[in-house]
Amino acid sequence: MKDYSIDAIVDTVVSRIQEVMDQSFEIEASGRHIHLNREAIDILFGVGYQLHPTKYLSQPGEFASEERVSIEGPKGTIHDVIILGPERKNCQVEVSFTDARSLGVNAPVQLSGNIENTPGIIVRNGAKSIVLDRGVIVAKRHIHVKDTDAERLGVKDQESVAVRVFSKRPLIFEDVLVRISPKFETYMHIDYDEANACGHNKGVRGCIVKR
Repeated sequence: MKDYSIDAIVDTVVSRIQEVMDQSFEIEASGRHIHLNREAIDILFGVGYQLHPTKYLSQPGEFASEERVSIEGPKGTIHDVIILGPERKNCQVEVSFTDARSLGVNAPVQLSGNIENTPGIIVRNGAKSIVLDRGVIVAKRHIHVKDTDAERLGVKDQESVAVRVFSKRPLIFEDVLVRISPKFETYMHIDYDEANACGHNKGVRGCIVKR
């Protein structure tokens, strides 16, 4: 016979909440930013210049630098765009759809690192500038999963999942790509358009929804 006492009901609810939280992860909102390669840094800041970290990010080795640039498209310019380090093999500019419209570029939704068939942009640091022939994307929402967390979350590398967000405006994000690596820490990344849609604030968590 089931126990329907208040204490039993409370225990069941607490247990279910704990189960959900054990399978949850933090969701970070990623604002517009740019990754630069060695050639671009040399042109914009001087040969051999090194970026100066001001804040280390959730993914090991990655940091926000104190250096800023402007990005210029056919219709507009966005100033004070943060540069993320360390330097990369290819330059890449990550913006939201709102930013892309302001700039006048048709940025596709693509996974970070994939810059095939993407528009270019002008990057400026004062009087110095470089013209990128490609590299502007709207980053596809994704979850970085540390390999030791994959079993707990029940996911496989490159799997597409749905994620329920426990925020002020709770919603479910579909088509979220899972990326698994021992080099990662487990965090989901969304852009500011997506963050505004779900009422994101720091520390918001989510969990994978089983279909």
